[in-house]
Amino acid sequence: YGAQVARMLGRELAAAGLVVVSGLARGVDGEAHRGALEAEGLTVAVLGCGIDRDYPAAHAELGRRIRERGLIVSEYEPGVEPAPWRFPARNRIIAGLAAATVIVEARERSGALITADFALEDGREVFAVPGEITGSLATGTNRLLRQGATPLTSAEDVLELFGLAASQRRQAPSVGANAGAVLGQLADGAATADELARATGLEPGPLAAALAELELVGLATEAAGRYRRVMPPG
Repeated sequence: YGAQVARMLGRELAAAGLVVVSGLARGVDGEAHRGALEAEGLTVAVLGCGIDRDYPAAHAELGRRIRERGLIVSEYEPGVEPAPWRFPARNRIIAGLAAATVIVEARERSGALITADFALEDGREVFAVPGEITGSLATGTNRLLRQGATPLTSAEDVLELFGLAASQRRQAPSVGANAGAVLGQLADGAATADELARATGLEPGPLAAALAELELVGLATEAAGRYRRVMPPG
């Protein structure tokens, strides 16, 4: 649930022109970055180690994509290895860079709550996504809501804070599930039909239909056998 919400918010907020700032950690952080990249928007990753460290190792490729199309920042010198005590300081920087902080999921002692505390100390808006009252992953976010955080149920809640009317936003055409899956893969760069078939698991017929749909609405184009994502005019 949290990963799905984070990716959706990252994608929709970046598509509206906002910069998505997160910590490149597993789970919610990584999904927020991926969503922003899917929208070909801007995203900033703040590290709790040197910028030359691939941490977590599973996000090495994601970090590379952010370097190419966004920004990686750290207060630590190159070569500094990650350590548990460095991440609260990393969260302070995340809160300082962001005009508003969104907490998607948080356990009772989650580091995300440290980010929220820093944001509140700076007088910045804190949003919290409501979660299941029986689930431990929502204990922290639900507590934030009780303490006065702004409930977030869609990207619209954040966009309204910044006065972004619907007419001012970059709107992407809606597409079906198969086309959406293909579009997500094209966020990584150009790909052949065979590569997309392996990545999405789609059979040739449904894949061809999805690619045709994306080309029809102007979200993808083909040249020399490779498909590329195209952003709608903003």
